[in-house]
Amino acid sequence: MTGTLDACFQQEFLKAHNTYRTKHSAPLMTLNSEMSASAQKWADHLATSTMKHSGSQDGENIYNMWSSSTINLTGKEAVDSWYSEIKEYNWSTPGYNSKTGHFTQVVWKNSNELGVGMATDGNKVFVVGQYRPAGNVNMPGYFETNVLSAGREVSGAGSTSSKGGGVSPSKTCTLL
Repeated sequence: MTGTLDACFQQEFLKAHNTYRTKHSAPLMTLNSEMSASAQKWADHLATSTMKHSGSQDGENIYNMWSSSTINLTGKEAVDSWYSEIKEYNWSTPGYNSKTGHFTQVVWKNSNELGVGMATDGNKVFVVGQYRPAGNVNMPGYFETNVLSAGREVSGAGSTSSKGGGVSPSKTCTLL
């Protein structure tokens, strides 16, 4: 497996984040090259190891997909998958939940820098997104001020892809 991340993938990844963040009144993120290097190193590691988080102090989302057909993943598809967890988020009792942690990190208002890495052999792909400052801080009031419902704003608070994935109907994705 090799890291095959290109500028187009990075820009799609960033744009997808910012499109979703805008819906939730979160500031736009910027790409951080040092974080992208770290995310790429971890994606390359995952390609030959057990899937787990890197242990970075930054927030981290991991997307994994495999297929018997060649995968042509776009930057938007991994983010769409993470954001789709919104359907499981309990807005009446905000807080961390393992079923929604990718979504909440994507829209976490206080996170403003993003790094991305991808490793693939054509049939298996790993995408790592890293976020600074890290989201999903499980302290009283943090989710209420950082995970805003679409169209909601808190004052004073510090998926269809454009391209097809090119996979067979029997594809498997793993999120961590």
